Amino acid sequence: MTLALVGATLATAAVPAVATPAAAVRTPACPTGWGSTAKSDADTTATPVRNIRTGRHACYDRMVVDLPGTARSGLGYSVRYVDRLHQDGSGRHIPVAGGAVLEVRVAAPSYDPATGEPAYPARAGRPLPGVDLTGYRTFRDARFAGSFEGETQVGLGLRARLPFRVLQVQDHIVIDVAHTWTGAR
Repeated sequence: MTLALVGATLATAAVPAVATPAAAVRTPACPTGWGSTAKSDADTTATPVRNIRTGRHACYDRMVVDLPGTARSGLGYSVRYVDRLHQDGSGRHIPVAGGAVLEVRVAAPSYDPATGEPAYPARAGRPLPGVDLTGYRTFRDARFAGSFEGETQVGLGLRARLPFRVLQVQDHIVIDVAHTWTGAR
């Protein structure tokens, strides 16, 4: 499922089926109540991460981790705020720009476990390949920290510590970070 399709699916669920005059249309408030505490799922998979991408929405910025072929299995993750991002294995500090850092761990390698060849072409400490955060309201930076012992680690730099949610949608892990705490656009 593409990011546009995921966004369209979520957006259509909130649109009323009955047409109303333009003057009576109200812009719905953004969802609130996600919170900023750690969120996790203990499942694991040997299916490698193939891509990480981002998108902008009216109420939140979104990161999607693609794990093709895992739609029927559980996807493990841990997403939490950290003071500083430290690379697994080495402990090396990975600088991430922004007022807050969200550590995203996916319980899947970024390499093919059978061959050791990279499945996702990122380099530790570098920005995520193909991700341009220009114009995002919440996201400021996205850094690859590495893949160690079957787990992939990313640092997501945010404007500030804001509420977030994590969804498993078919073979994707979706992280949405709200633009505000109040639900206002």
